[in-house]
Amino acid sequence: MKKKVAVIGSGFSGLSAAAYAARAGFDVHVYERHDQAGGRARQFSTQEGFIFDMGPSWYWMPDIIDGFFADFGYQTSDFFQLVSLNPQFEMIFSEKNMRVPRDFEEMVELFEFVEKGAGKQLRKFMESAKFKYEIGMKEFVNKPSHSWLEFMSPKIAKSSLKLDLLSNFRNYVARYFKSAELRTLMEFPVIFLGASPKDIPALYSLMNYGGYALGTHYPIGGFYQLVRAMSVVAEKQGATFHFNKQVEELQVEQGRVSALRINGVVEEFDLVIASSDYHHTESLLPKAYRNYTDEYWKTRIFAPSSLIYYLGIDEHIPNLTHHSLFFENELDDHISCIYEDVKWPDKPLFYACCPSKTDPHVAPAGKENLFLLMPLAIDISDPEDTRERYLRAMLKRLEQHTGTAELYDKIIYKRSYCVSDFKQDYHAYGGNAYGLANTLKQTAVWKPKIRNKRLSNLYYTGQLTVPGPGVPPAIISGRIVANEIIKLKNSTI
Repeated sequence: MKKKVAVIGSGFSGLSAAAYAARAGFDVHVYERHDQAGGRARQFSTQEGFIFDMGPSWYWMPDIIDGFFADFGYQTSDFFQLVSLNPQFEMIFSEKNMRVPRDFEEMVELFEFVEKGAGKQLRKFMESAKFKYEIGMKEFVNKPSHSWLEFMSPKIAKSSLKLDLLSNFRNYVARYFKSAELRTLMEFPVIFLGASPKDIPALYSLMNYGGYALGTHYPIGGFYQLVRAMSVVAEKQGATFHFNKQVEELQVEQGRVSALRINGVVEEFDLVIASSDYHHTESLLPKAYRNYTDEYWKTRIFAPSSLIYYLGIDEHIPNLTHHSLFFENELDDHISCIYEDVKWPDKPLFYACCPSKTDPHVAPAGKENLFLLMPLAIDISDPEDTRERYLRAMLKRLEQHTGTAELYDKIIYKRSYCVSDFKQDYHAYGGNAYGLANTLKQTAVWKPKIRNKRLSNLYYTGQLTVPGPGVPPAIISGRIVANEIIKLKNSTI
């Protein structure tokens, strides 16, 4: 008889875990509190004809995503059309703008134009970043991180010095480039890891390779196409999805989770994989069976939350790329407002995504789909009038950059999303948007464990455990946990 597995949540880690576990012969049931799969990567449509991806928009590390589908005998092209963006994105500084080209040789020329000798330095940087990517993404991040002994393989040991685990990313980048703009350009990818570049290990230059060298892509129809594709793969393996189902309690009996209470109904399971927020999942357990106390979570460094606006604009916006980063102000000033002097930033940085520049499906003809995101501290108050004030400020900067006027008056659809919404919709600790920051002391074995220490059949996956935040790491996280329960397949659980 098949072992029955509950997967709580259908974000990327949950989808991945469900697919691998179902393929291995488990009877997999995915419980999602919303009416569609995807978690933070949900999608919604409006009466005005706009289609908005709610969360992830950077399709990086395509080889990791390709690897998921290849494991099941598919290609991404079986499910969606993937476009390579050119330029990959534009970074707007106070005195100049830089469009990052798709072609690496053109990128070398751009760096050389900005700073003499920087083209050669970029080649050296990327050569080292490629090495870290091949070790980091193929070896390092695939470990369940129960113990440091897992990392004692000859390949990792031999490469340890080259991985630059003990160097911080900011100092590492400064070895290669003098230009403030180029340094910021190279530091930008690690912002996805949720901390200042001075607190991120230099190992994560692998992000530069996974993004800049492998390219920035976009699935026609929106990022949600990846959610749909992974859902289909999981279903074809035999996984069953249950929507509008809230897991309310994990019931414990004789050292194991015996059942879940879901929408008031008790269901028995042999194994449970929690892709839901780690802290929230543990709040559904009796205190004696939790891995971590509330005090523990208070000491963790979380990646930021975000203020997000989904906007439908009633005209085309000229001079705007698919991805644009507004970095006219100091990065460290903004980061300080997130981690030190916690407040809404005085001179914020923000990100604009305009997928209608690439995809005619996401906005009516002659109109633009605009997604604005500004990083914020977790647990900060986010009243609507404050959100609105920052929206107007971001639009003013968009107007200056694009040569447009009165963009606010041209909004025909508007929805804001912020700290309290992350808490409400995802039970996100502190309203975080990305999980735990990938600082050195929150890497690998130092992350929250994927296995419950007191309950033999409860596992955790997703952005609050290994390997960390981001879509490709979440997919890897799901596979890691599925492999762990596969080891138990023929044992008594």
